[in-house]
Amino acid sequence: GLPSCLLCLCIGTSVYCDDADLEHIPPLPPETTYLYARFNRIGMIQASDFTGLKKLKRIDLTSNFISWADADAFRLLPSLQELILPENRLTALPELPRSIVRLDARLNRIPSTGLRPEAFRDLKQLQFLHLSDNQLDYIPAPLPESLRSLHLQNNNIQTMHEDTFCNSQDHSQIRRALEDIRLDGNPINLSLFPNAYFCLPRLPTG
Repeated sequence: GLPSCLLCLCIGTSVYCDDADLEHIPPLPPETTYLYARFNRIGMIQASDFTGLKKLKRIDLTSNFISWADADAFRLLPSLQELILPENRLTALPELPRSIVRLDARLNRIPSTGLRPEAFRDLKQLQFLHLSDNQLDYIPAPLPESLRSLHLQNNNIQTMHEDTFCNSQDHSQIRRALEDIRLDGNPINLSLFPNAYFCLPRLPTG
């Protein structure tokens, strides 16, 4: 009976608000597991927008005007696995919950200063980290062992530390999961860092 289910389409535990001229996140039913609010005019995400939504697994806010998300907007969502935020105006990433598996924040305006130090280190479930077409000037290491796909193409990355992907002190290390690294479209010369890739199953693209 929530007004958002008149404005949006509520089917089971999924809420579809695509192209509904929204300017903010509508109140959501407490059982919501999937939210699709693409192609709207949402400009900001507040911590109160998702309060109490303990079953929420996927949030897709592709192609809005989001320039700001409160630091705690997503951190307290215990079931959140996928956060899809491409084609917005973000200049900083909020804190993420430990349950996150996929983060897609392509085509925003995020500089490296918009990431908290070691932002991804403790995200032990994270498999897909897609931050292409932003304004990053370094690779956001350390990266969790769970990571399978890292897309950082079309940023401003110019250099790399030898320990970015592999532990330079442990040459027996094999990082089997991380098979997809894209660094093309950056001003970095990957051949200058030959010792940075020994543990990877495939070389980065770039």
